[in-house]
Amino acid sequence: MQLQQRINAFAQLGTFLNQFRENIPVKDESLSLNDIFYEKMEACITTAHMQNSWFTPDNLAFTFKAWGGILTKQNLEKWYSIYNIEDIKPKTVATIMAGNIPLVGFHDFLSVLLTGHYIKAKLSSNDKVLLPFLAEILKEIHPSFIDRIQFTEEKLENFDAVIATGSNNTATHFEYYFGKYPNIIRKNRNSVAILTGEETKIELELLANDIFRYFGLGCRNISKIFIPQDYNFDPFFNAMYTWKGIINNHKYINNYDYNKAIYLMSNIKLLDNEFMLLKEDSGYSSPISVVFYEYYDNKEALEKKLVSEKENIQAVVSKIGFKNEIPFGKAQTPSLWEYADGVDTLEFLSQL
Repeated sequence: MQLQQRINAFAQLGTFLNQFRENIPVKDESLSLNDIFYEKMEACITTAHMQNSWFTPDNLAFTFKAWGGILTKQNLEKWYSIYNIEDIKPKTVATIMAGNIPLVGFHDFLSVLLTGHYIKAKLSSNDKVLLPFLAEILKEIHPSFIDRIQFTEEKLENFDAVIATGSNNTATHFEYYFGKYPNIIRKNRNSVAILTGEETKIELELLANDIFRYFGLGCRNISKIFIPQDYNFDPFFNAMYTWKGIINNHKYINNYDYNKAIYLMSNIKLLDNEFMLLKEDSGYSSPISVVFYEYYDNKEALEKKLVSEKENIQAVVSKIGFKNEIPFGKAQTPSLWEYADGVDTLEFLSQL
């Protein structure tokens, strides 16, 4: 199977996913894949939501919109162009995937297959239906994928390299079991935003998207904000109200009520807008419905702090001028070449 064939297959998959970019899909009658997969995709979406109520129709549509927009022939060719992946000798890559947000393991899935390797994937119990269904579409597009894609619930065996994503605790086990293989092992990370107090209303509303999308469960969700000493929280809270509807999700509001009760019983000072909590904290990993905040004195000192603690940080949203900062509202739509934990997956796979 040639590289261009793999690119074309994923680009076709992107076109198919674009139909589901809104809560009410818009069917493209010109797509032949719809004859087999359109109604099955609708059923898959329903099943994914039933199995994991965090996977709401709105969040699933956002996921399909993101991947449908990224998976174009132009993007895929731009992505691989700097790597030598034309004549790779195929290896089997065991891939252990998280399940915190829909299709969180798709980038690894794409990377392994695009580089010409075989994938042996172990899925999270929280996200078991979406990726296997997309794999079936790829197999229909090009039958060569049939032998290249395997999902397993058994002990991983007979592989040449590992990509594993999990918590800090599971990463310790991954390193023990898979340390002798070429590997990428990812741990907990969180994303932060740096505010100056000069952000516009629109920018703060975009920041709200970065905070609340996927209920804050993703590593690219903003779990902490850095603010200047004299920061006025009123514009921030006003912008957060664009997501006030999140209170209607019973799992989210249960987390809000629980965390608020725990903090209040511990006499911890909070800022509260009735659906999110702000807590002053030096940590990065905030609970669902909670955003940590920390004051900073100057840009230079903050930049040094974030560099020294980069192992805890996935992305930085800001317009302050930091290296590799992300614009407001873009945290959940990374480009293909924006790698998790800053580890170049395609470079790793091209060297196997």
